[in-house]
Amino acid sequence: MMHAQQSVQSETGRATAKLIATMLGGILVFMSFVAGLLYDDTSSVGGLGSQNVHRDLLAAAGALLLAVPLWWNAIKSLWTGQTRFDELVALAILAAMATQRYQIAGIVALFLLLSNQIESRTALGARAAIEGLIRLTPTKASRLLEDGSEEIVDAPSLRPGDRVLVRPGDNIPADGRILRGESAINEANITGESLPVEKTVGDDVFGGASNITGAIEVEVTKAGADTTLGKVQELILEAERSKIPLMRLINEYASWYTPTTLMVAGVVWFFTKDMNITISLLVVACPYALILATPTAIVASLSAAMRLGVYIKDVANLEWARKLTAIVLDKTGTLTTGQLAVTRLTPAPGVDAAELLQAAASVERLSTHPVAKAIVGVAEQANVHVEEATQFEEIAGKGVRAQLNGEPVIVGRRKWVEESGADLSALAGESYQEPDGLSTLYVVRNNRCLGWVGLEDRTRPEARQALDELRELGIRHLIMVTGDKWSVAKRVAKEMGCSDVQAEVLPQDKLALVSALQAKGHIVAVVGDGVNDAPALAAGNLGIAMGAAGSDIAMNSASVALMSNDLRRLPFLVGLSRATTKVIWQNLIFGIAFILTAGFAIINGWIGPFLAAALHLASAVIVVFNSARMVRYGEHIESHVPKPRVSEAEPVPGRVALQPVG
Repeated sequence: MMHAQQSVQSETGRATAKLIATMLGGILVFMSFVAGLLYDDTSSVGGLGSQNVHRDLLAAAGALLLAVPLWWNAIKSLWTGQTRFDELVALAILAAMATQRYQIAGIVALFLLLSNQIESRTALGARAAIEGLIRLTPTKASRLLEDGSEEIVDAPSLRPGDRVLVRPGDNIPADGRILRGESAINEANITGESLPVEKTVGDDVFGGASNITGAIEVEVTKAGADTTLGKVQELILEAERSKIPLMRLINEYASWYTPTTLMVAGVVWFFTKDMNITISLLVVACPYALILATPTAIVASLSAAMRLGVYIKDVANLEWARKLTAIVLDKTGTLTTGQLAVTRLTPAPGVDAAELLQAAASVERLSTHPVAKAIVGVAEQANVHVEEATQFEEIAGKGVRAQLNGEPVIVGRRKWVEESGADLSALAGESYQEPDGLSTLYVVRNNRCLGWVGLEDRTRPEARQALDELRELGIRHLIMVTGDKWSVAKRVAKEMGCSDVQAEVLPQDKLALVSALQAKGHIVAVVGDGVNDAPALAAGNLGIAMGAAGSDIAMNSASVALMSNDLRRLPFLVGLSRATTKVIWQNLIFGIAFILTAGFAIINGWIGPFLAAALHLASAVIVVFNSARMVRYGEHIESHVPKPRVSEAEPVPGRVALQPVG
């Protein structure tokens, strides 16, 4: 994080110094015009026309100050063999100064350097975003000591396990978990959710988020570059370093564009013998409008995406997003809230409900899966004592197993439990049948079935709207995949309007599904929570991690990280990609048309060097303003409004009575 801050400050400082030098040179050139009006000491020298000493001295000084950076860049490009476009401008300025056209040289250099500044500031767009994020993290933190007192320390010195006090109005110094207090937290700069989120004891908070209403005591879980804010900074830097195919295409053509332009200028000079025409042609031929066409649109689009908590690792992924023909969506945590609730306990004959819940919770408390959290939560609410589990093992997509007091315990799907040799004949009666639409986990202890636990997951309220918008964008193949049973999968898929559904699948089955779609020619996006879906996320043309805030796995496995769980970010991403490509092509067509039209006007003597330089700058500004429209893309999307917390006095959905069913 400190390295990123130093890098941003260094590059911003250099850009500022260049801007100051450009302004000084511009002032000298401007004063040369004033001197030409105030002083009348004109003479004829060497057949080059009238000379004004005061005017020419000021113009020459200004032109030299402005031209040196351009000449230096041109020499470096030629020395390294990496031909760019600065050589054209450098040659035009050199020709103007060699023929004592100092004002022309100064004006051309000034306008071209201003174009350069626009390009540099555009390239610093991602760095500016980093700088804004750095400002979110406080430099100091109030660390709590063992005796309850507090000391002010540097925020970067915090380590996991430290306790900090965050007062109202302060930014949280690191990722952590609330130990005491409750407050409304503004996480807009991280998740893109504009509305504050109510947080209380046990909830996670992100470094850089703003504490609004109450004082909270936070235990640090991640600090420095490991925080969610640090990961976001790295995502922005990765996006800055990457290029889309159109940008690479322009760089490839630069190697032959400059020699071809010089050849055309040489032919024009040979036939016209007019240096003004040749200089003007070299000026307008320098394709700054083309150079700015893509990066300005990309920076504006990334800014729009970051505003909504959508972080893109590689800008080439914007190309994939507009080409998508199929989207594979995980169910739990993506189309549903992922906050499972235990709604039914069905003990086997002779088994108490408390015994069933105790065995399940004792094993599941060592897992981080949403199912485990739901079971452990109900056990805590019911004050059920949990045992110490050993030899814990979690099998992805199937279940968990461990040892309790030397007895093997298995908690998982029916098929896997049966394959493990457990006898489920005790649950053969009609009253023990699994209801449709309910996820069930069977609990077996020492080869004896204790019964099953029923859980329910609710669909996200905005998910159906998001999928409808994707269909309107022309993406017809919306496939839901889940490890859950078919009855649950069909219910959710029907609610969402999915075109296809695959249930009771393992992680390797999701991977096979993605490969099969790609083999049919589909451009596939995989959307998941980044925990169990890492292989499929990596295999898709576009891997999109939902709710990536705080998840290292999601950040690393996906190519796009959605920091919130609002699925409306998906159609936004597709629409953003298509709109960005449209703006880039508009810029490119305008840039090419400008060069051809201005070149034709110059050859016919309609435009001189001054006007050519002014039009060149104007073309760059037009491209920048056209691209800037993308910054406001997606402003119509409102943040998902979180539901208020349920007070203890109100009934909690999913809270169960520990009574045998059936």
